[in-house]
Amino acid sequence: MADNNASDTLSVAVLGTGIMGAAMARNLARAGLDVRVWNRTRARAEPLAADGARVTDTPAEAVDGADAVLTMLLDGDAVLDALRQAAPALPAGAVWLQMSTVGAEGLAPLARFADEHALRFVDAPVLGTKAPAEKGGLTILAAGPEDVRERAGQVFDIVGSITRWVGEDGASGAASRLKLVVNSWVLTIINGTGEALALAKGLGVDPRDFLAAIAGGSLDMPYLRMKSELILSEDYPASFTVSAARKDARLITEAARDAGVRLDLVPAAAERFRRAEEQGHGEEDGTAAYFASFEG
Repeated sequence: MADNNASDTLSVAVLGTGIMGAAMARNLARAGLDVRVWNRTRARAEPLAADGARVTDTPAEAVDGADAVLTMLLDGDAVLDALRQAAPALPAGAVWLQMSTVGAEGLAPLARFADEHALRFVDAPVLGTKAPAEKGGLTILAAGPEDVRERAGQVFDIVGSITRWVGEDGASGAASRLKLVVNSWVLTIINGTGEALALAKGLGVDPRDFLAAIAGGSLDMPYLRMKSELILSEDYPASFTVSAARKDARLITEAARDAGVRLDLVPAAAERFRRAEEQGHGEEDGTAAYFASFEG
C-alpha cells in the first residue's frame, strides 16, 4: 500500500467511469486526491485526464500502490471481473469501497475475493443519479469496520453529502439490502410517472392538468416533477438508464423471492423496462419506460 507517511495525499483507483463513476472520479481529482481511473472502454475515461486523473489501460495499473479502490460498475459480475484483472497489483490492506449496486447475492463473491486478497471491504452503494453525483451530493449507504471509516470518509465526504453507516461488516450485505429497498421505491415512482402520463395521453388529458391537480398536495413530489419533465420535453438524457433499472429490478425480485416476500410491482416494472429496451431505449433515462405503454 502507498506510504502515507511520505505524503498525506490519498491515492484512489476508480474502476468504472460511466455516468456515476466519471462524476465521482472527477470530484476526487478536483479535490486534490491522487486518482487513477480505468474503464473497459478507455474513451469514456480519457476526458478525466483534464481534471488531473491518470487514465490507465488495465485495472492492475490503476490499483498498483493505491490506498483505496472504488468500484462503480454495472453489476457484480463486472466488478468481480475487474478485480480479478487487478489482482496481481492489489496492495494488501487497501480499502475496497464497493459502491456499485450488486444486490445481496452478488455481494457474497466480492466479499470472499476481498478476504482472499487481504482487502478491507466496505459495502457502500449510493443513492442519487447523475446530477447529485456531479455535485458531490450522493447519499452513501455503508457497512464496514470502524477502523477503516476515517480513510473511507476521505472519499465519501467528497463524492457524497451524507454517509449512513448501517453495519460494521461489509460482507453482511446490510448496505446492499437497504439499497434494494430504496430502489424498489425509485422504480415504483419512475414507472408510476410513466404510466400516469401515458394514460393521460391515451385519454386525451393534458398531462400538465394532471400535474396541476396534485400540485402542492400530499400526492406531489420533486422526483415525479423531474421525471415528468423528461417525458413532456421528449428528451431522455440518462441519469439512470433503462437497462440499469431493469438490472436493479431483477436484483430486487430475486432478493425478495429468496426472502419469501411476494412482489408484484417490481416484476411488472422489470417487464416495462424490458419492453422499452426492446424498443431501443436501453441507454436512455429509465423514464423512457414510458414508451412501454405503447406499441412500437
